[in-house]
Amino acid sequence: GTAATTAKSFDLVKLAQECCYHNNRGIAAHGVRILTNISASCQEKDLLPLEQDAVFGLESLLVLCSQDDSPGAQATLKITLTCMVKLVKCRPHLSQSVVESLLTQLHSAQDAARILMCHCLAAIAMQLPVLADGMLGDLMELYKVIGRSATDQKQELLVSLATAIFVSSQKALSSAIKPVIKQELENASHGWTAYRIARRASRMGNHDMAGELYQSLLTQVASEHFYFWLNSLREFSHAEQCLTGLQEDSYGSALSCIAEALKSYHKGIASLTAASTPLNPLSFQCGFVKLRIDLLQAFSQLICTCNSLKTSPPPAIATTIAMTSGNDLQRCGRISNQAGMKLSMEEFRNLAARYGDLYQSSFDADSATLRNVELQQQSCLLISHAIEALILDPESANFQEYSSNGTAHVESEYERRMMSVFNHVLEEVESLNRKYAPVSYLVSNSVKSCLCGAVIALLKVPLSFQRYFFQKLQSTSIKLALSPSPRNPAEPIAVQNNQQLALKVEGVVQHGSKPGLFRKIQSVCLNVSSVLQSKSGQDYKIPIDSMTNEMEQRVEPHNDYFSTQFLLNFVILGTHNITVESSVIDSNGIVWKTGPKTTIFVKSLEDPYSQQVRLQQQQGQPPSQQQQQRTAYSRF
Repeated sequence: GTAATTAKSFDLVKLAQECCYHNNRGIAAHGVRILTNISASCQEKDLLPLEQDAVFGLESLLVLCSQDDSPGAQATLKITLTCMVKLVKCRPHLSQSVVESLLTQLHSAQDAARILMCHCLAAIAMQLPVLADGMLGDLMELYKVIGRSATDQKQELLVSLATAIFVSSQKALSSAIKPVIKQELENASHGWTAYRIARRASRMGNHDMAGELYQSLLTQVASEHFYFWLNSLREFSHAEQCLTGLQEDSYGSALSCIAEALKSYHKGIASLTAASTPLNPLSFQCGFVKLRIDLLQAFSQLICTCNSLKTSPPPAIATTIAMTSGNDLQRCGRISNQAGMKLSMEEFRNLAARYGDLYQSSFDADSATLRNVELQQQSCLLISHAIEALILDPESANFQEYSSNGTAHVESEYERRMMSVFNHVLEEVESLNRKYAPVSYLVSNSVKSCLCGAVIALLKVPLSFQRYFFQKLQSTSIKLALSPSPRNPAEPIAVQNNQQLALKVEGVVQHGSKPGLFRKIQSVCLNVSSVLQSKSGQDYKIPIDSMTNEMEQRVEPHNDYFSTQFLLNFVILGTHNITVESSVIDSNGIVWKTGPKTTIFVKSLEDPYSQQVRLQQQQGQPPSQQQQQRTAYSRF
């Protein structure tokens, strides 16, 4: 059996090698793809002949297809470039020859092929930053040549080249690159091209370049909403640029930089609010920026609290107080049990929970945007864990749940740098926790330098504004209709307290031009809850179960339509507030809080017979025999 399998595998490899140089482009592309998959999946080190055949086949297809702008050639070129990225990722020692082939062919290729090749170079530089510097010179030379033309395809190529340049420069654009990009954009580009390059710069963390481009576009828009949008982006870029001046050991200047950044962020959020419209409320953007503002304020407060560790040392009787109370943290003085560190830890945990809510509400976001939100959440959890492990509860600190899984699967330079900071901070906190006995080092500068250093290290990584901040490729919304519903939303629906209300909920799932691009709806989860707002009638103790209704149902949409019913009890007289909230479950079983949330009011009225009995009892008249029998049977 093993010999037969080996023979079949050898035949497959031989067939793929023969197909690589076939006259038909499609057959050659399939052969190269098979060789690439085999080279990437095999663990054997002695695959040099196979790897060479794959590289030679890819280079041949690259030369052939880059000179032809027909649809068939472009489709084959996409397969070729995808295989190049995969091969370089799995076999890094082949990257140099692949990149050299791409750069050599880039100058003579058709514009349509150049666009695809630039995306390929950017993907390779993202995976292997060590190759980025070697690309920069060729990319800049081509950028200068392309910038002299104003055709639509040239504009698209400018954006692709700028993306590759931003990725290649990685951390910051040099003073020689920025003027070239700006000059070429001013010479032969449209405003839309400049905007696309600016948002690419924001995604790559080049906020200085992005801010200047947003500034140049402010006077070129025809709508005040667009003006406020661009102005908010300019302010956000300036705010993040303020944080690039942070220095590791200068905590005073760090507070100044954060204060300056907050000033720009507050201006930006005001412009962002003005840019929103009922049709485009910019919910994700406002939520993301507000969280960033609160995070910067929490960082600033933490640095101030750390400074008070030095300016407010524990009193002379701190040891006696600790022994008397049995709490070793009393040795540190008032800083540990007052509003300082404990409030900071709770604030960071609260921010992490809010980032989690933002994540759950972003059903239409791409994976890179969701990963960005997740990284912000992890940074909040990291700081709260560091505070707990170093000050509040050093003895029970658990480092296993915060340990990183490595950086083997990072997708961007921003993620790579953030993960590096996470690992460094965790190692330092764990080292302090093990090196010293609990509480013994709290009065020294160890805690201050560790916590403040973690804050500065996180802020020195330029924030990435991902695609969903600028562009919504997938659009999904749900419209709900409730029945019965009042004519006037402010009026309540009248229901007798001895009856149940049958609430019918109908809904329609609405999609944009690309439904299910990132994830699809498997089912819709409807949650109905009611709360007693105002009580009428006698004032007596009411069971909590009678005051509220809590129900949940899951329905699967058919042709984007769904409906279900809820039976609600309103035993207690008064006005009840009913809230119907929808969320969606995707094909992986993940719940997304997409909304919407609809509210109606119900007024529970006393049934006529009970009202008559109550009035007779108040007047001192006993109910008749017939009425007593009716009272007994009225329960059924």
